[in-house]
Amino acid sequence: MQVQESFVMAVTAIKANKLRSVLTLLGIAVGVFSIIAVMTAMGVLQGAIESGLSDLGTNTFQIQKYPAMSSHDNRSKYRNRKDITYEQGLQFVQRITGARFAALEAHVRTIAVTHGADKTNPNIGIMGETADGFPTNNWNVDQGRAFNAQEVENGKFVCVIGSGVVEKLFPRGTPVGEEIKINNIPFKVLGTIEKKGASLGGDQGNFVAIPISVALDMFGSHRSINIMVQGKDQDTYADLIEQSRAVLRTIRHVSPGLDDDFEIFSNDTLIKQFNDVTFMVKIGALGIAMIALIAAGVGIMNIMLVSVTERTKEIGIRKALGATKANVLTQFLSECVVFSQIGGVIGIVAGSLVGNLVSVLMSAPPIYPWDNAVTILETPFLKMTALEMNILAIIFCSFIGIVFGVYPAWKAANLDPIESLRYE
Repeated sequence: MQVQESFVMAVTAIKANKLRSVLTLLGIAVGVFSIIAVMTAMGVLQGAIESGLSDLGTNTFQIQKYPAMSSHDNRSKYRNRKDITYEQGLQFVQRITGARFAALEAHVRTIAVTHGADKTNPNIGIMGETADGFPTNNWNVDQGRAFNAQEVENGKFVCVIGSGVVEKLFPRGTPVGEEIKINNIPFKVLGTIEKKGASLGGDQGNFVAIPISVALDMFGSHRSINIMVQGKDQDTYADLIEQSRAVLRTIRHVSPGLDDDFEIFSNDTLIKQFNDVTFMVKIGALGIAMIALIAAGVGIMNIMLVSVTERTKEIGIRKALGATKANVLTQFLSECVVFSQIGGVIGIVAGSLVGNLVSVLMSAPPIYPWDNAVTILETPFLKMTALEMNILAIIFCSFIGIVFGVYPAWKAANLDPIESLRYE
């Protein structure tokens, strides 16, 4: 009952001094807001990246000239590497063993595609693929069929189109058997790819897959291609990566002792790289939040000291009526904790809303404050979900309230009742 009464009195005191209370709450709210907003935004961005990486199939890795994630300075360093040529890719496919699928891919151009009088925006990616590029990209054929190895070898002008192209050029009826034009060259549509949805602000279906032999003839063979390899199972996955590295080093005549002149990455390595890149951002956000919360705690202490001075007579009356030191101490500590927790809740709500603006921009699923399935903080020594982060924020706010409220509460509890009743 005493705790309940202290809580009610704390809320009443907050209501009695609205402006002062709002300014005090604001300090706590800003500290919590900064960390929750950053962590939520990073969590949404990571989810969007993971969704975008879902085009790599299970147990699949990719080999290419450049790292998947690199700064501008590092990119100039990798530019001096020799391209992975189509001929080297073919040799790799012939020599690799233990793989379920081994495919070659070339991102050749982003242009507009036409069908009759209809025309897409110039944002359609033209993807040169071998036949095994469909399973390694995790593309499921929705209508019709994919092109086969013989059509790739013979350089047939056939294609398989993504769902975004279907919606723009064939809003009614089936596109299978129809012709589209790429650079004014007609291609027969063999099939369509099942819709995956949007990721990282773009439509994953905005592409046309054509035989890689045709793509290199049309747009030039002087480019580096990508190699995609899918293992048979998780048990042999690591061995397959090492075998692929050895085979490609041999094909590219990389001397023993020298670093690879190519990059191997998978979904897991890309997510790890993203976490490494954003690690310092998260640590910086934690540091800013801690400073803001400590400053807010000092503000609470200052406000509570003023409150003790203003309510000296009230304290004297309470003591005269039988209130103990513990009762007064509990009352003022409760006020500090209530201040902190209300500010923390405001910070969590505001931070979650602002952080989830990224989900709107990236067309990614939002992260809710009560979500215990999505990790928004992952470090070598700590891993937290959204729910755990928010609970920790509330607990830490209470801790701040208690630490910075102890002295004002102790001062109030030790006031002499007779002197307090005389206070004007």
